Amino acid sequence: MPPTLNLKISETFFSIQGEGPFAGYPTFFVRLFGCNLKCTWCDTLYARESDKYQSITLEEIIKLWENHYSSIPYIAITGGEPLLQPEVYPLIDRFLNKKCIVCIETNGSLSLKHLPPQVIKVMDLKTPSSGMADHNLYENIDFLSSKDVIKFVIQDRKDFEFALDKIKTFDLISKTQVYFSPVFEKLSPKELANWLLEVKLPIRLQIQLHKLLNLK
Repeated sequence: MPPTLNLKISETFFSIQGEGPFAGYPTFFVRLFGCNLKCTWCDTLYARESDKYQSITLEEIIKLWENHYSSIPYIAITGGEPLLQPEVYPLIDRFLNKKCIVCIETNGSLSLKHLPPQVIKVMDLKTPSSGMADHNLYENIDFLSSKDVIKFVIQDRKDFEFALDKIKTFDLISKTQVYFSPVFEKLSPKELANWLLEVKLPIRLQIQLHKLLNLK
């Protein structure tokens, strides 16, 4: 028999997807524990610092989806940083084999080269306000396509100008989708919207829908 594979799981839950290309769809979330970065405005510290996690087998995760949510094809694998745990790859494969639509949310500091091409990648490029911009792995841009997303989380005008520079330097708009998301309660969505209207580029404003709805 093959060895039993376990993942450190912060939580699993079923909710409305609040971000990314499938925002608004009911989605099964698998939040992996642990992160290699320490963003100043991180909103999931419990998935990095608390040491409160469960060791769960891949079979248990798949069975949870099959038993309760199998009518929903949307799977979000997030963190923390999900790519820190190598067992995430067989988990992805198993969901793909179930004909699921798998989205992985990653901080952009670890290589994407081993992810299956079917996976929807939502990758951060960290801005200066995060304190983690030096960890951006720009070679990952080569592993993105038009179905994927690069996300910039914007706290201030410095972040905004930083993001515009990266868009130009790497010609991001021709390669993938680009989203700008305001730091919750730090930058008003309206102000960011006005900045985007000024520059007249096809960048999508993203507001965290789940927070507006007071959902997880």
